[in-house]
Amino acid sequence: MKTILAFVLFATSLFSDSSSLYQREEIKAPKPCNYCGASSLKNGFVTVAKFAKPAVVFLRVKGQSVDQHAGQNPYDFFQDDFFNRFFGAQPQQQRPKPQPQMSQGSGFFVSTDGYIMTNAHVVRDAVEITAVLEDGSELPAKLVGNDTHTDLAVVKVEGTNFPALKFCDSEDIDVGEWAIAIGSPFQLEATVTVGVVSAKGRNNLRINDLEDFIQTDAAINPGNSGGPLLNTHGEVMGVNAAIVSKSGGYMGIGFAIPANMAKHVMQQIIENGVVDRGFMGVSLQPLDKDLAEAFGLDQTQGAVIAQVVPDSPAAKAGLQAGDIITAYNGKQVQSASSIRNEISMMNPGTTVDLTINRNGRIMQLPVTLGSRTEIAGDTSETAHKIGIEVENLTPEMRRKLNLANDAEGVVITKVKQGSVAAQAGMRPGFLIIAINHKKVESTKDFNQILAESQNKSRVLILIRQGQMTRFYSLKVD
Repeated sequence: MKTILAFVLFATSLFSDSSSLYQREEIKAPKPCNYCGASSLKNGFVTVAKFAKPAVVFLRVKGQSVDQHAGQNPYDFFQDDFFNRFFGAQPQQQRPKPQPQMSQGSGFFVSTDGYIMTNAHVVRDAVEITAVLEDGSELPAKLVGNDTHTDLAVVKVEGTNFPALKFCDSEDIDVGEWAIAIGSPFQLEATVTVGVVSAKGRNNLRINDLEDFIQTDAAINPGNSGGPLLNTHGEVMGVNAAIVSKSGGYMGIGFAIPANMAKHVMQQIIENGVVDRGFMGVSLQPLDKDLAEAFGLDQTQGAVIAQVVPDSPAAKAGLQAGDIITAYNGKQVQSASSIRNEISMMNPGTTVDLTINRNGRIMQLPVTLGSRTEIAGDTSETAHKIGIEVENLTPEMRRKLNLANDAEGVVITKVKQGSVAAQAGMRPGFLIIAINHKKVESTKDFNQILAESQNKSRVLILIRQGQMTRFYSLKVD
């Protein structure tokens, strides 16, 4: 009886102060029940569901048409008459018509004027997005921008007075508190599941480039991606992103991108269309027990600098390989991933005061962050449409591709199967040296020129592959 009474009192206290937190006048928070904690718990979940469900949308996405046979003809490497003249024309087999890829996911309104947050993988390759609201109405949506490093995206529908959700401060989330997930698993719209926050700060899962996941046991299944993970006040704790499963379905472990990270990405996408991150220019590794012993340290809190990028902000500030970052801006470094995430949330131009342990000597070094976009480059919307990803040309890439030291351009690192670039015969390893007759020397040039070309129906790309140079005309839409 004592255990039951304790749970009743605990459940009653959860919702006793929630009446001021629901701001929609048509939905009122439940009144606490002095005699039945279980009833209060039930009413609390019901109220969160009623409050949040109108703001959650089902996203139906039509992707690029995929031709599984595109680019597979070995006589069609550069798509000209050379091989036909010497080897004879090859018989053309009739192929099935390419079919558009269809996918679906969830999202939720973050503003009353139609901005919707979701996962980047839900909408990244979309050519047509439809948002299905709770009342069944369907609205065409436009991709505003996406961030593949965190797997977050923003789309927009036209209209006003949409029911929007607010983010909480994810730093205040406690392990063990209630978590409520809403989404459209298996196309079952507005599905509500309940669990708890199982853990915080999950990283090194190799799901995203930047990871700081909230782990929950609230049931998350395929289709929940992009939906909100809510607290008992109806605030967004995180954006549902992934599950751990051997079967493809729910197994008790789901992950959500924390609210603070999601809010930062959302604001940059809405304001600028892309996310520009602070860049320090170091490769970090965790300070484990063995490394700590080798460095003569008695604790493992901190991050070891394994490499410093030449001419980077870190190099200019005097950081060296072997330095151990123990604190930044007076805050102790808990792990390599934690400081990596914190730096990525800062704007270029921000000065970070680092506390460094260099061979037992404690030093203070200020580092003014550069722009990650200038180094790695967030792929532009036009690049997504044509289906390519690029990186800056490094000395290692020059050696691998057998290029001269003075070679300039950006290297194609990924070509999406079935994309217009793939159908044209473009491949990873090709060097882009010009777009629309404008010279390309960096990913910044690449994105800027493509952004200027976003209203054009075709993009003219000059490619170098080995000793051969060739123009490609790619249809954008």
